[in-house]
Amino acid sequence: MAKMHFKYASMNSGKSIDLIRTAHNYEENGYKVLIMKPAVDTKAEDSISSRIGAERKVDILLLYSDNILEVLKNKLKDISCILVDESQFLSTKQVEDLFLVSKSCNIPVICYGLRTNFKMESFAGGKRLLEIADVLEELTTLCSCGEIARYVARKVGEIFVQDGEEIIIDGTENITYVPLCGKCYLEKVNKIDLEKVKEKLTMED
Repeated sequence: MAKMHFKYASMNSGKSIDLIRTAHNYEENGYKVLIMKPAVDTKAEDSISSRIGAERKVDILLLYSDNILEVLKNKLKDISCILVDESQFLSTKQVEDLFLVSKSCNIPVICYGLRTNFKMESFAGGKRLLEIADVLEELTTLCSCGEIARYVARKVGEIFVQDGEEIIIDGTENITYVPLCGKCYLEKVNKIDLEKVKEKLTMED
């Protein structure tokens, strides 16, 4: 039986290039794939673009209100795999419907996305994927300190921020996103002095 996969990571971890590579591998062996992404991800418009320059046009741009089962009706003939970029932006129902598609049509569904937003909180789609995906795989990238970066922080200009709308696409409104490890997130974003915390915890009465 086909499985739903959730490949999650922070920014700059190669999610898009992995999706493009996977699509190419299927097609190179004579199989057809169907690629989707949420329309709210306006970066690269109707394409998926990796930071190293590879690009691939998507087959379907999904609105948050779209019914997946209706969108995919009569589109799955000879499809061997469904690939979804920026899947954290899906609704809970859309994730559940993709899970249903994988089981009813025996087609693997591979979703790529962020585990958490810039506040270290779950996106609706990412949360549901973590709960029901058959296979969870972490793709990794490095924090500037050299540790694995599992979180993403938002900067407005050069300043880390913790307030604002959940979804603002990288590069708009002077906003960029930075992959950070847990320690650097606490220090740079939450402004916590970890040495002082350690002193309090180890201080003898």
